[in-house]
Amino acid sequence: MQTVLVIVLVALMALVLYSLVRGIVAFLQSHRADIEAGSERQHEMQLLQNKMMFNRIKYQALAIVVVAVIIMMAR
Repeated sequence: MQTVLVIVLVALMALVLYSLVRGIVAFLQSHRADIEAGSERQHEMQLLQNKMMFNRIKYQALAIVVVAVIIMMAR
């Protein structure tokens, strides 16, 4: 059971990293869009940035829950 939880934890950590990178890329693209004065593109990138950062927080919370379960099982 603990092996399954560790695999789930690693998968959640990978999702956190993926969401973080996608959010940062969207952040950088929104600034480029702002420079190019394309307000529609900028708004789209800001929405993507918000979505990715929310996903990052969600995956981090799930990873914390998995770590708590692993610690409780170890006792």
